[in-house]
Amino acid sequence: MRRWDFVAAYLQGELERDEVVYCHAPPGYATTGADGRPRICRVEKPIYGMAQAGRRWQRSLFPWLLDFGFAQCKSDPC
Repeated sequence: MRRWDFVAAYLQGELERDEVVYCHAPPGYATTGADGRPRICRVEKPIYGMAQAGRRWQRSLFPWLLDFGFAQCKSDPC
């Protein structure tokens, strides 16, 4: 096997328990509340464009690969 292609891989990770990430409301949602203040959203899962998304996916995948029999490269231990 030379490579795998995971569909929507970054969406499969999990944020750390104590990790809190907020973002602006996405297009199509109200950007201000009834009181006129800007709305923000708390992110519950990594999404494309987040700095943490790739790392969270790697942390979800890495233990599975080790259990499956793969070994970590000593020259490039990401």
